[in-house]
Amino acid sequence: MSCYEIEALRLGLMNVLGTDDDHAREHARQELDGQMSGPIEALANAESLAAIERHLDAALVDLEEAIAAADADSDEYDYMRGRLVAVRDAERAVSRITAQGEAVLAGLGEAHDVLHETFPVEE
Repeated sequence: MSCYEIEALRLGLMNVLGTDDDHAREHARQELDGQMSGPIEALANAESLAAIERHLDAALVDLEEAIAAADADSDEYDYMRGRLVAVRDAERAVSRITAQGEAVLAGLGEAHDVLHETFPVEE
């Protein structure tokens, strides 16, 4: 069993961050062998944080549906529930990254405004 959502998220974040770690990319691709369709594929190929959040949410819906259909007495059921906890935690981490990035962007805008107020330019 594999954590498809986590591996797809890792690939998506590598895309967004511009990570050039070929070994990590290849490992993640191997983990996703045969699973590259739907939200997992879209998540692995995401190129923005907004796309990551959207596709991760869709992957979570699919995982929740799989858990609902699974035999509650099986080992796979327990594993999938554990996966759900890990993916929900990852979802919160991505949300924090997005919020921090937006805060940095807003701060840069404020710094730009203060600079122009301090040193006005005649146009």
